[in-house]
Amino acid sequence: MAFSANDLAQVRFAVSPMWEVAPGFRLLTSHTMHSTHPVHRPWIEQVRPRVTAAGLDRGWLAELIGPSGYVPDFLTPAPAGPAVAPADEWEAIAATPADRVRRDLEHLARHQGHLGPRLSGLYADPPARLAKVVQEAETYWELALAPYWARIRAVLDADVFHRARTVAEHGTGRLFNDLHDSVSWNDNALRLVRRKRDMPRASAGAGLLLIPSAFTGPGLRTQVRPPEPPQLAYPARGVGALWETRPATGVAALTPVLGRSRTLLLTELETPASTTELAHRTGLSPAGVSQYLTALRDAGLVSAHRAGRSVLYARTAAAETLLAAASA
Repeated sequence: MAFSANDLAQVRFAVSPMWEVAPGFRLLTSHTMHSTHPVHRPWIEQVRPRVTAAGLDRGWLAELIGPSGYVPDFLTPAPAGPAVAPADEWEAIAATPADRVRRDLEHLARHQGHLGPRLSGLYADPPARLAKVVQEAETYWELALAPYWARIRAVLDADVFHRARTVAEHGTGRLFNDLHDSVSWNDNALRLVRRKRDMPRASAGAGLLLIPSAFTGPGLRTQVRPPEPPQLAYPARGVGALWETRPATGVAALTPVLGRSRTLLLTELETPASTTELAHRTGLSPAGVSQYLTALRDAGLVSAHRAGRSVLYARTAAAETLLAAASA
């Protein structure tokens, strides 16, 4: 893909929740992937039962996101800013023009050989059926990604910071050459050595959108959908340590500030958990756990996410920062 000065001026990074949906969903629903991607095994073991219980492995996403190959482009609209909210991406999906949805589904049918009943209905009436796709994406987000988003987002933000520093210190050429082993920059052109089709500038929008991803890997995912800029999702740095247990060494320093029980709950939320689970693990009463979690949530240190009949609680980015500062 050739680059003009104008294209280079429009290269930007973005963190996108929907770019995590397809590869993450594929990991959860394809058991063969489990053994080939051990980094995400802790997440898979926690999330797969919830996804199965909700029937998502048999719904719209299961037909749209197969075990391999093409994923319809309308599921990953170009992020409008550096860190879009999930609701903004769902709104963009719901507003996808019908002809674009049909083109993506025709492409998917060529890969899969046919469209299932749900997708045939989506092809027939995109405006009516896209709402169901979005609703299922929202459910998947709450079950599989929202409780872990503070941790995932920290890795993605750290990657962007590293790449931005590379540009500042060494220039855009070094950025592209360090991005992935299948990407190279030379003679004002970006080359992807294992991409099946060319990405001619004449058929793409201006600039380039670079999207770090926790679940895309080890390869790249690309999307060209004019007039939007081409999108390139690449494996973020630091994903290998994403699910490692982090010892809470600063608990003693936080106890006088938050109280023993609230501090204990924060440390137990290394992985998202329900009130019942937390009561069992800490020895606190369920009523006490609920009261403390409410206080932590009001303080912005805990978030709550509906998972079927229960609610999962997770540490927020503010809580992660607080624990890290106390440990330091």
